[in-house]
Amino acid sequence: MTKILVLDDEKEIVNLLKSLLTNDGYEVITATTGEEALQLVDDTSFDLAILDVMLPGVSGFDVLQKIRERQFFPVLMLTAKSDDFDKINGLSLGADDYITKPFNPFEVLARVKTQLRRYQTYNQDTTSSLTDYDRNGLNVSLDSRKVSLYEEEIKLTPIEFDILWYLCQNEGRVVPSEELFEKVWKENYLDNNNTVMAHIARLREKLKEPPRHPKFIKTVWGVGYTIEK
Repeated sequence: MTKILVLDDEKEIVNLLKSLLTNDGYEVITATTGEEALQLVDDTSFDLAILDVMLPGVSGFDVLQKIRERQFFPVLMLTAKSDDFDKINGLSLGADDYITKPFNPFEVLARVKTQLRRYQTYNQDTTSSLTDYDRNGLNVSLDSRKVSLYEEEIKLTPIEFDILWYLCQNEGRVVPSEELFEKVWKENYLDNNNTVMAHIARLREKLKEPPRHPKFIKTVWGVGYTIEK
């Protein structure tokens, strides 16, 4: 059974999400503090987490950061704030999606299903022949879903890998932000350019790209991103 962690210090929200997700067939384990959530992550294998941002003591961002040091399952952030700074911060730390309170419970359920479907697809065993991108010290393997830079493995989240692989597939072509969003997130592009930008920034950081003169992922201002041949 798919196992989901729900972290929120509001018991009403915890109970609502637990009831909603349990009724849809998921196993739900809850926490009301960041410390409790970190202990659960150490002791339990999860398939997805829903984390409240604003918590006393260890925040949702702190929990997200610790998760990303060791795990790559999807993480959705819950927040009462709607400003772009919090959203970009969460995405840059490795969050896969962001939901602002108050929320529609069925929208949360839909987003959970989308993230789980993507994650399970990425982690399927594949019998296809090995497909690699190998340029200038960067190796991206579709078969193993591993990335290395100068033979040092780089840990990417599923979304970060998919962004990089799509750019590699389209080597030499400028990929518009709208296209990149729709291909990776499998959703219609509205005003989500900050989402793409935040993930690109995080990806560049992991690839040790200089911000002003990136070697691999180039920005074509007003258009999108490209990996040059």
